[in-house]
Amino acid sequence: MKVAIVMGSISDLPVMEEAASMLSKFGVEYEMRVLSAHRTPDDVVNFSKTAAEKGFSVIIAGAGLSAHLAGVIASYTILPVIGVPIDASTLGGVESLLSTVQMPPGVPVATVGIGRSGATNAALLSIELLALTDRDLREKLARYRDDMRRGVLEADKKIHGKNDSNP
Repeated sequence: MKVAIVMGSISDLPVMEEAASMLSKFGVEYEMRVLSAHRTPDDVVNFSKTAAEKGFSVIIAGAGLSAHLAGVIASYTILPVIGVPIDASTLGGVESLLSTVQMPPGVPVATVGIGRSGATNAALLSIELLALTDRDLREKLARYRDDMRRGVLEADKKIHGKNDSNP
């Protein structure tokens, strides 16, 4: 099982590296590509049509501006596609979010938040999908969530202990 991370431009790499980093933490194999829905449409179609036979289980697609990459990929594969809107304009990524999330019925794209946090969540959503059939990954995900929970509770203890007026 591996995940494809596709971005519309090399300028998207700093954001999409967040997804790669999270997948690496969990030991999930991935491959990164730069393919543009508008500048390399034939390559996007070819990639999308052959992704499953190349061993990909999930595709994360990040793009800014008109952000059609995830939707184009989803129209040519039945693999789950997770769109990451990227802040690439003066609109703060809102145009990318709307372009990614507003898919017509029948061609879904799971869409996460704008930018780096969205890329991280796209990786985690991919891991959750893969964990449906991978017990080791499911256990790693449970430990990750428990570590986050403990971190919040430790922070709460520090703050709660400093403010004796809290019950």
